[in-house]
Amino acid sequence: MMRISKITGIVALVCSAFYSGAQVMDLDSIFNSIRQNNPGLKMYDADIRSMDEAAKGARSWMPPEIAVGFFMTPYDTKMWKGDGMGSPGMGQFMFSVQQMFPNKSQLDAQSKYMLAMSSVEKEKKDYTLNELHADAKKNYYEWMMDNRKISILAQDEKLLNFMIESAELRYKNGMGKISAYYKVKAALGNVESERIMLGGEIKQKRIMLNMLMNRDKQLLFDIDTFYLIKDYSALSLDSATLSTTRSDIKAIEKNIQLNYLQINLERTKLKPEFGVKYDNGIAFGDNPPVFSLMGMVKIPIAPWSSKMYKANIESYKWRSESLNQQKSMVINEAQGMTVSMLEDIDAKKKQVKLYENNIIPALMKNYQTMQLGFEQNTEDIFMLFDAWETLNRKQLEYIDQLRQLLLMQSEVERLLEIK
Repeated sequence: MMRISKITGIVALVCSAFYSGAQVMDLDSIFNSIRQNNPGLKMYDADIRSMDEAAKGARSWMPPEIAVGFFMTPYDTKMWKGDGMGSPGMGQFMFSVQQMFPNKSQLDAQSKYMLAMSSVEKEKKDYTLNELHADAKKNYYEWMMDNRKISILAQDEKLLNFMIESAELRYKNGMGKISAYYKVKAALGNVESERIMLGGEIKQKRIMLNMLMNRDKQLLFDIDTFYLIKDYSALSLDSATLSTTRSDIKAIEKNIQLNYLQINLERTKLKPEFGVKYDNGIAFGDNPPVFSLMGMVKIPIAPWSSKMYKANIESYKWRSESLNQQKSMVINEAQGMTVSMLEDIDAKKKQVKLYENNIIPALMKNYQTMQLGFEQNTEDIFMLFDAWETLNRKQLEYIDQLRQLLLMQSEVERLLEIK
């Protein structure tokens, strides 16, 4: 089991005019909506149902063949009846029925093959669902981090307005320079510009999530502020584990199994099939009724007819070899990417902790000291602005570092299909 360290996010007030009273959704709610409504998943459901329905006819026999008509009948109808002088007449009206009996081993092999066909689509559906979940996490976490930036910008606006009011007051009293006023005013404009940009990005994330849930793209909702930073140190990345967790690898394995079932089916086609044919003739004239009852056998092992089946068997064997190599390639890539991502996550966690425990607290103390000095007239507004600017820059950098950590975590969960 993975150790999970819990971190609760800061409650962010995002565009309250837009989201007042809007539905709040967490990741699980979004995942449930995707599973129920995404058209890509419904497409797989329809394909799976189609294959399962087709498999119900896997043990069907070939239809009987019925023939009705004249047999060895002269064109001259006068010759049909006897002439009473020793000629009994010629021709017959024939009824014929023919039925081939399929080989039981072929029916068994065909049934196993067709019943297994949908198993590949089921794994492909799970793989697609995992990709949709990864897309949802990416947009969800980016939206969450944009919310936190907007929360910081709201505090920045209050602080800058305080500086502007103080600068105006000090300038009127001859205690400050007007240049500081314009510098702070420009910073306030930059804050507003950044907030507009973040608001636009949030709208894009909402549209993307609505699209994944197959809802009205403009439907308003907000997201929860809770997230988890997880510990993946106990993860196993061996081939056996990846083969049981990744749907694309399981789909390849199902394809390999399907391939062997196809080989078995082709082999059964080399076995003989038997049939029976019954003819009943109603003779014209004085001739008695006649019939014929014949047994039939198909001989697919004849050299001129067995080439196709043998060639198919050889083709499927090489197809299985190709699929095994594809499986090895996917496992190798997944292991390499995951190991690299885990190293990046470990480094990013250390960076985030440095921001949380050292950089941000120290710069906050520096700003608070400058603000106290400014209020006591021992520091000027330039020093206060510089302290705020440095703190603000590092606060936004911290949010970006946290964003990258959450996206890396989502990528590991995508690679390993961690739910």
